[in-house]
Amino acid sequence: MVEPIFDYQFRLILIGDSTVGKSSLLKYFTDGKFAELSDPTVGVDFFARIIEVKDGTRIKLQLWDTAGQERFRSITKSYYRNSVGVLLVYDICNHASFEHIPLWMMEAKRHIEPHRPVFALTGCKMDLVNNGARREVSKDEAKAFAEQNGLHFVETSARTGVNVEEAFNMVTQEVYNRIQTGEYQVEDGWDGIKTGFARPNSLDFNLVVAEPERSSCC
Repeated sequence: MVEPIFDYQFRLILIGDSTVGKSSLLKYFTDGKFAELSDPTVGVDFFARIIEVKDGTRIKLQLWDTAGQERFRSITKSYYRNSVGVLLVYDICNHASFEHIPLWMMEAKRHIEPHRPVFALTGCKMDLVNNGARREVSKDEAKAFAEQNGLHFVETSARTGVNVEEAFNMVTQEVYNRIQTGEYQVEDGWDGIKTGFARPNSLDFNLVVAEPERSSCC
């Protein structure tokens, strides 16, 4: 009898302007804690974690954290194509970062075609507003944009952990649902969705709470 480590692997990418909180969001999701000091991402960073969807199916998430600076854009583009889920990340205290979301979304769609990725509009830094900072993007404005464009929507705080799990879980569940309905399939030459692999029961180790697998392409 062989027990699967995970049933599927999904590749998710986080995009958005520099300093909106992409790296902090990922570090909380994979480490369970807030990184007080976070260096700007250079190129692309890679993390991984295994989670379960509602029916107990185990999904390994490959998580790609991209640099928001223009000079890394050509590097980032090569990672779009093999992604099935996209977190469109903005800072709720920085309206310009929200105004750029349509451009990020358009770029992602263009490079991921012909596949149709699951998008989640993800506001960051809720804790700043709770501590008196000025909110520049209202929840209603963001929610209206998400509904208009068929996006999932959530506001998060990587400092307190509010809704961090929810942001990744909603994308993962939606990708899995589309597999169940037949909209998504495992395809040779596309790394957005892959089938899992198995291990003998005698090898007793646990990857559910994963240490981040990290790499930087530059």
